[in-house]
Amino acid sequence: MSKISRRTFFEGTGAGIVAGAVPLRGQQAPAPAPRNTIQITVNGVAHKLEVEDRWTLVEVLRDHLGLTGSKIGCDRGECGACTVLLDGKSVYSCSQLAVWMNGRSIETVEGLSANGRLDPLQEAFIQHDGPQCGFCTSGQLMSAKALLHRNSHPTAEEVRAGMTGNICRCSNYNRYVESVLAAAGTLSADAGGRKA
Repeated sequence: MSKISRRTFFEGTGAGIVAGAVPLRGQQAPAPAPRNTIQITVNGVAHKLEVEDRWTLVEVLRDHLGLTGSKIGCDRGECGACTVLLDGKSVYSCSQLAVWMNGRSIETVEGLSANGRLDPLQEAFIQHDGPQCGFCTSGQLMSAKALLHRNSHPTAEEVRAGMTGNICRCSNYNRYVESVLAAAGTLSADAGGRKA
């Protein structure tokens, strides 16, 4: 029995994939995906982009604008790691097609800080140990920002309801609630806050 090395296996597999991707003689290559030009404003900056009809907003943000703060966790609109603000409302950017964004305004986590200073919400997340591994943090921040736009002085229950749909694998939910309440100036001992 001959030994197959890992390198040999992958080289053979790669050749098979390339061979499978080449159209057979007499067959035409698939037509390219339709493209459209859109104009969007991201974090206050106007962009004119040519996008394929199948591209998602998170793909455009990350791969074409270099804004990697929005994370791709599930790519199915279930985890909230890709949450951004669309015209001030929180949305999963993995569930939004880029062509739908024409004329819209998007805010990502990169847009929270200004002139080298963190947003008060970001400061509160740091001061109250909000981030753990950090993967879901940008989505949590954007959901919290949308909540504070709607309700500048939420209760703990309103924060929990407003951030539903953002999954934290580290189970740090109480710290996120505490951080949002601190940013809103409504953190108290009875709401689970700690005395500084």
